[in-house]
Amino acid sequence: MGSDHAGFELKQNLVAFVRGLGHEVLDVGTHSTDPVDYPDFAEAVGDALREGRGERGILICGSGVGASVAANKIPGIRAGLCHDTYSAHQGVEHDDMNVLVLGARVIGRELAHELVHAYLGARFSNQERHRRRLEKVRAIEAKHLAAAASSR
Repeated sequence: MGSDHAGFELKQNLVAFVRGLGHEVLDVGTHSTDPVDYPDFAEAVGDALREGRGERGILICGSGVGASVAANKIPGIRAGLCHDTYSAHQGVEHDDMNVLVLGARVIGRELAHELVHAYLGARFSNQERHRRRLEKVRAIEAKHLAAAASSR
């Protein structure tokens, strides 16, 4: 779990909430309300997932938009900004979303709890149509990574 300064207080609350649900939490920061840059924490959450230090990530900034954009630049990360419980579980079930992004200045604490609960309780459906679509997403990512590598 990670956040910038705008998401710090909600992150602190969610760390306790997620632990109360019986999950282990890796808190990659920030650890105060001092101004910091959201891309640093999006990268920290993404790196933790890519390195196998976590199964799912939760990322929080003011609106959720910046953190979502930054996290989705990391290969293998499928971050979704959610404001409703349907998207929080459907993003996992259909799209294998592995990072839930929240906007601390957009949603309240109780809704954040509902979203996190829905997200953590969801599992990828593994239905053929969802696997096929996920492979297309991975192919887009691979094509662009290869193009960027060949242009260096």
